[in-house]
Amino acid sequence: MGALPVLAVATPGAAQSSVTIDPSAARQTIRGFGGMNHTPWIGDLTAAQRETAFGNGAGQLGFSLLRIPIDETRSNWAREVATARRAIELGAAVFASPWNPPMSMTESFSGGKRLRYDQYGAYAQYLNEFDAFMGSNGVDLHAVSVQNEPDYAHDWTAWTPAEMLRFTRENAGSINTRVIAPESFQYRKVLSDPILNDAQALANMDILGAHLYGTQVRDFPYPLYQQKSAGKELWMTEVYYPNSTDSADLWPGALDVGQHLHHAMVDGQFQAYVWWYIRRSYGPMREDGQMSKRGANMAHFSKFVRPGHVRIDATPNPQANVYVSAYRGADAQIAIVAINKGASSVNLPFTIRNSTASSVSSWVTDGSRSLQAQNAIGVSAGSFTAPLPARSITTFVTAIGGGGGGGTCQGRIEVVSDWGSGWQGRVTLTAGSQPVDGWSLSWNWPGGQQIASAWNAEWSQSGSRVTASDLGWNARIEAGQSREVFGFTASGSAVELDLDC
Repeated sequence: MGALPVLAVATPGAAQSSVTIDPSAARQTIRGFGGMNHTPWIGDLTAAQRETAFGNGAGQLGFSLLRIPIDETRSNWAREVATARRAIELGAAVFASPWNPPMSMTESFSGGKRLRYDQYGAYAQYLNEFDAFMGSNGVDLHAVSVQNEPDYAHDWTAWTPAEMLRFTRENAGSINTRVIAPESFQYRKVLSDPILNDAQALANMDILGAHLYGTQVRDFPYPLYQQKSAGKELWMTEVYYPNSTDSADLWPGALDVGQHLHHAMVDGQFQAYVWWYIRRSYGPMREDGQMSKRGANMAHFSKFVRPGHVRIDATPNPQANVYVSAYRGADAQIAIVAINKGASSVNLPFTIRNSTASSVSSWVTDGSRSLQAQNAIGVSAGSFTAPLPARSITTFVTAIGGGGGGGTCQGRIEVVSDWGSGWQGRVTLTAGSQPVDGWSLSWNWPGGQQIASAWNAEWSQSGSRVTASDLGWNARIEAGQSREVFGFTASGSAVELDLDC
């Protein structure tokens, strides 16, 4: 990914009354949403909880990132394997952060504890040993961090900006996987500016990691990163918000999580958003293993905005207390997340430029509902108007259609019948100005639907991703003609979708 463009920050109050979405105006590529599993401190997730965290079906969070610790005690390393391995099997990426090097590598100083200067090379090798251990146990780590919160080291190892720069410049290049630095607890730029301004250090860093504890939204933008990043990614690797004292089901307090995510994506242009403990009374998963209201806010992003989606321009603050962001998938689907923090409902007009979609699906969370599917909304000339209930978060999913997909035909999934525990659907394709000789489709189910059987197509499903293609005899569609090409039965909520082919 190249350097990201600088976005102007929307001024609260200077708002339009409608939302315009431009699929051609690409911003950052999204790497995912997730949380932390720290077995030495709070115990491992159970097998069922791993499915809830990283599965993308009904009642599941759809997380695509897992953060684990690099424990200074080697005998604890194996404790992270089971959850990390299952997360990868479910399509998530796993990365790791250390709190302390082995005690033999540290020394005391006036500021607490630090890595001895003569141990920098040995510490890089130690991180490699953890990476190799996880790899030998079926966990291919996406990245390792140099240090968790080096500027908040009350109970762990401290690093000055100069020390972090030195290690990143001189030693991080020998680490065998991607390197995350500096993971400041409050996104303090004094810790990352030196790396961005040093060509060798920047070359050795792959991901600029930051935490957002107490960080004000006005400090989310990072102009120097936008100027100097040279393709390095920007991840928010830990936070809980707004606190760790309230129940995660408190409403409308849980809606603050959705707004915080919005600002991280839009104002901060982060590519990843990672919560602290996955399972906790204040976290996305309650101690009973069920999704919380805070978790539902995260799931409005994580279930529909998948790795590889690109954030696109959308009117970010169309009315007071209303916040909107939009994301485009490789399959030409658009996910729109809209938050209404106001005490009154809002009917909000949306326009998607160059879209020929005919309908949009949606899911809502408010005080009484969690990710509840809504009736499809009709789209005309790329425009639709949708209700945003008071104090709610809603995700809309639709296809760009012919204006953005560039395909030779357009497709439509329609519901034939719905019997509650399952449903039957059909797929109709319409050729453009040229005939179609052979078609192939792919899409992501938005709510954990699973195809049970299908006819008249070669098909497969992995997670939420479905692919289907013709059988030869049904490959041709004449120019301007429509044809039902295959049918299927599926579990989960019945949904209608627009497709490109």
